[in-house]
Amino acid sequence: MTLSVSRPAIRVKGRLAPSPTGGQHLGNARTYLLAWLSARSQQGEIQLRIEDIDKTRVRAEAISLILEDLKWLGLSWDEGPILQSSRYSRHQEALERLIQQGAVFPCTCTRKDILLASSAPHLEEAEPVYPGTCRNRSLQQAQQLGRENQRFSWRFRVQESPEFTDGFLGKVQIDLQQHGGDFIVWKQSGEPAYQLAVAVDDGELGITEVIRGDDLLSSTPRQLLIYRALGLPEPKFYHVPLVVDATGRRLAKRSNDLRLVTLRERGISAEQILGWLGYSCGWLEHPRPISLPELLTLFSWQSVPKTPFVMPDDFLSSV
Repeated sequence: MTLSVSRPAIRVKGRLAPSPTGGQHLGNARTYLLAWLSARSQQGEIQLRIEDIDKTRVRAEAISLILEDLKWLGLSWDEGPILQSSRYSRHQEALERLIQQGAVFPCTCTRKDILLASSAPHLEEAEPVYPGTCRNRSLQQAQQLGRENQRFSWRFRVQESPEFTDGFLGKVQIDLQQHGGDFIVWKQSGEPAYQLAVAVDDGELGITEVIRGDDLLSSTPRQLLIYRALGLPEPKFYHVPLVVDATGRRLAKRSNDLRLVTLRERGISAEQILGWLGYSCGWLEHPRPISLPELLTLFSWQSVPKTPFVMPDDFLSSV
């Protein structure tokens, strides 16, 4: 007779990872709500991580506002807040491992250099395709650049474009050679780049699912390359459509009227906002005030529209 050994299920651990670069708006809140509901519907945990590594854009007062916004909406967390900047040494260790593997190379190119060298068209906000100018540089050449006090970044050598199955979109294949090519993991300023910091933090801190806007879809195959190079566990990814205005432009943190702090100051309740967000996700037939526990009972990925949610011009008068 053989005995079957039951293995404990992996506990779901989601995360809220806001950037303190300005006031959080309704689009941010929608993504946070989806991440929170997904984890809680599976009896999972939530980690709060403040992604504050971009020192040129971080606003100190925005961190306290983030905490206030999340508490106002009732989006509780079990771990954190963890400042991403506090994990600098872990990011540095990961970079050293990539260097020793030969997975990255030193690059002295500026964005202007790349734009001049690249003939491929790209969107205004998109990263231009890296032409491979410094791709054959070695660790020894990096050391020489250092001795000469010449600034350089570290780029990851893209050898493949990993396919992945998105929990919301299904199978996704993005050709990284057409979306930026070799990408930066460490900036010339001496700071970790987004791709490295996020992959290291999610992998080392036990995150099992990452829910974020689909504007970050092309980041996922890049981060998968980093996970695999470092031997880190890969989370499940869900990329959701953004909230846009009537012209089709995504909401920005400069959209003052739709910032959560502005809505609070106007006397709008969290339940009213949750009702609008629930309506935008297809769980309610029309917007109405609703509590977070009630919204949790309605949560379903199948109901979330595959297209961006258009915020009506009369939102403030109708909420």
